[in-house]
Amino acid sequence: MIRLLIADDHPVVRDGLSGMFAAEPEFEVVGEASDGAEAIRLAETLRPDVILMDLNMPGVDGLAAIAELAKRGGRARVLVLTTYDTDGYVVPAIEAGATGYLLKDAPRDELLRAVRAAADGQSVLAPSVASTLMNHVRTPAPPELLSPRELEVLRLVAAGNTNRGAATHLFISEATVKTHLLNIYAKLDVPDRASAVAEAFKRGLL
Repeated sequence: MIRLLIADDHPVVRDGLSGMFAAEPEFEVVGEASDGAEAIRLAETLRPDVILMDLNMPGVDGLAAIAELAKRGGRARVLVLTTYDTDGYVVPAIEAGATGYLLKDAPRDELLRAVRAAADGQSVLAPSVASTLMNHVRTPAPPELLSPRELEVLRLVAAGNTNRGAATHLFISEATVKTHLLNIYAKLDVPDRASAVAEAFKRGLL
């Protein structure tokens, strides 16, 4: 029996996935989460084998949840199920600790096979996602101006988050966010957050 936790902010998607897996005798849907924070809580209490994780969720998003679950050393394998297949989503998710990455237009049988494989510890990638990763590996990375964490902070700021909101997303203190922002201002030679976001877009960092 494969114990499954479904994390998605859309009730219709959760209901559809839950019904699909519940109809298969080898799966047991042990819980549903509407955001990353709830997924983390339920993963610790329900101890699923596989977590189907959407990335774009309110509050704590899927990427932050994957990173936190990996940090806590949970046994669950995280299989991303989303609509985004660009390297801006794929690479951070895999780096954060996702076992696999599928798209929501995947056929039913493919999704069932992917969850079985994830439960066995195998990596599963949608074909377009595999191509995205190959292209990312083959393309030389530009010299790094901002650190990965600084880019995470800046992305959250660009999305309209306050320092406190960014801290909650990243599971760090508000003071640490402020320190990252000061470093970003210095590296981009700008005076404030609005200028930092504008300059980052200009340089293609966002």
